[in-house]
Amino acid sequence: MSKKTVKKRAALPGATISEFDGVRYLHLGETPWVQGALRLRKPRQLELEYIRRMMAWLLLVEPDDWSELQVVQLGLGAATLTRYCHGELHLRTTTVELNAQVIVACRQWFRLPADDERLQVIEADAGAWVADGQHAASADVLQVDLYDHQAAAPVLDDEDFYRDCHRVLRPGGVLAVNLFGRNASFLRSARRIEAAFAAEGGVVVMLSPTDEGNTIVLAVKGRGLPAPDELVRRARLVEARTALAASAWVHLIRPLPASRARAAGARPVDEQPVPSA
Repeated sequence: MSKKTVKKRAALPGATISEFDGVRYLHLGETPWVQGALRLRKPRQLELEYIRRMMAWLLLVEPDDWSELQVVQLGLGAATLTRYCHGELHLRTTTVELNAQVIVACRQWFRLPADDERLQVIEADAGAWVADGQHAASADVLQVDLYDHQAAAPVLDDEDFYRDCHRVLRPGGVLAVNLFGRNASFLRSARRIEAAFAAEGGVVVMLSPTDEGNTIVLAVKGRGLPAPDELVRRARLVEARTALAASAWVHLIRPLPASRARAAGARPVDEQPVPSA
């Protein structure tokens, strides 16, 4: 462990908890920014809209292959995606989280189960983890939600990081990234993802922003999107197997805007051609 890493870990904020109207929230330090949420009477439910949209990668993988998928989550948050992939979809799930206090809080307050044959929660730096060559081509799905207590921008967001994410995915794998905000920083981040994925025959798209300003970017390694009718078919299968409103996702998928001025008016994928597999 380098001195730089030790210093970084020593400065990490503590995990704090709040509850309101039957929902438990995770924060970092004393800030109001929400890192994740759990509805106490419905713990299996994905409470936040942007978290539900993170699961839109289900449209981009073969439904018959679900049981074989390896999912990697960068950033534990309130363990919602980790619990859902492991507990509800029964997928092999690895989560990388730098802050040990977040892991403890999730096990104590957010029903994160202990590691087992399908679940591994690793206390490590996500950037170092994806840069480690031993993890190349180890994941079918990579979910990235990396914000600190200030929530101003992703903690890891440069071109090298997204190239490392591309390397971690197997051919045909899918990256899902939560980007917060509709301003120029979103477009810069999206273009960095595009630079890592589109150069080798992949495709990068976005979902329309949530009311809170979260935009999910989906990137596919080495292939295009399924045809529109296939997306609709897969959405119906997702809805039959889960409580997710997957049909709505199909109409939220859009190409990346060519410029900031076009961001608000980008047309849905079913109105504008996007490369298909």
